[in-house]
Amino acid sequence: MKKQFIITVFVVLFLSITGLAYATNGYFSNGYSIESKALAGAGVALPQSSLDASINPASMAFVGKRIDFGLTLFNPNREFTVTGNPSGAPGTFGLAPGTVQSDSEWFLIPSLGANWVFDEYNSVGISIYGNGGMNSDYSTSPFGVFGGSSPTGVDLMQLFIAPTYARKLNPKHAVGITPILAYQSFEATGLEAFAGFSSSPQNLTNNDHESAFGYGVRIGYLGEILPNLNLGASYQTKIYMSELDKYKGLFAEKGDFDIPSNWTVGLAYKPTPELAFALDVQQIYYSEVDSISNPLLPNLMQAQLGSDRGAGFGWDDMTVVKFGAQWQSSKDWIWRAGYSFGNQPIGSSEVLFNILAPGVIEQHASIGVTRNIGTNSAINFALVHALAKDVTGPNPLEAPGQQTIKLEMNQWEVSLGYTWKF
Repeated sequence: MKKQFIITVFVVLFLSITGLAYATNGYFSNGYSIESKALAGAGVALPQSSLDASINPASMAFVGKRIDFGLTLFNPNREFTVTGNPSGAPGTFGLAPGTVQSDSEWFLIPSLGANWVFDEYNSVGISIYGNGGMNSDYSTSPFGVFGGSSPTGVDLMQLFIAPTYARKLNPKHAVGITPILAYQSFEATGLEAFAGFSSSPQNLTNNDHESAFGYGVRIGYLGEILPNLNLGASYQTKIYMSELDKYKGLFAEKGDFDIPSNWTVGLAYKPTPELAFALDVQQIYYSEVDSISNPLLPNLMQAQLGSDRGAGFGWDDMTVVKFGAQWQSSKDWIWRAGYSFGNQPIGSSEVLFNILAPGVIEQHASIGVTRNIGTNSAINFALVHALAKDVTGPNPLEAPGQQTIKLEMNQWEVSLGYTWKF
């Protein structure tokens, strides 16, 4: 069994590194376990899976001895539309009018979690999951008139290996800690048009994938504060990543691309043993990372790309509210549904650069089911739809009123998983 488990870990690691592509709340996934996905990402106070350390390490004290494996088929649909002809005036950066859809629309994404219970108070687990989704792949370059090659786009992948220690303070309250080891891969293509703005043009674009490694930590609490009412809370520090040297002429601070801190607080109420409601609030601090939060203007005119004040994607911090309901209709069937809403991070003044990273999703709707097989196994399913959202703004490098750019995205996720309790 140990040998099989080790092999499974390495298979999941390999698949995660080579096939990850998310874009939901900015570039954070809305949920990581299949059970949480079916609740639209809610569950910081509702322990269900050995992947729960991804949102609350303390949950691992209550999930028991188990292994959870999942596969998600992810379908993001991204496009941009340019309206208005370029002026051709000196010093402007006009785009060809029309609508261009991004290729690379289907991705297979694995996840894995395991948890061991040593006694009535102590448990140790591991969760392997990912983020990503600053992802685009345009066969027609939006910057082609200025020398941009095709395909044009960016590809960001993040993998987290999260060992967890959780301890019950008493039968109804627990704390947990998760040191996080992170792997990050990034590639940009077709950005030659920005070479004149870069501090290192040879490290701006078309340099294949570059890797970075980093570390951080998540801490959490979970407890029953009133009869049948749980409170959960967790905080993840900024994850400090090594620099993406091949793209130090693109990202601020010479290729620095840390992962921002975030926190989640939520309640779970179980009026009956069969029925549960979960409500989470999550805050993501994109403003902590200059390469994500620096605005395009005036930075592009005042500092070179790759410098400390180099232009970025102009993302704002993001607040997400998630709600889910769960009903166990019998000992074998558990049904779930959820909805979440967040204020997407891209302002109308930042649409030009975010053609590359159109993370404009705000709403998710989800359903799911678990089918228990005997007492030790279960099949889990979730279907998530990120509702279409668009953001429109002026081309900031054109004459006023000359051009507008609309970014649009919708997504589908279908997830299937297996649970084994031992």
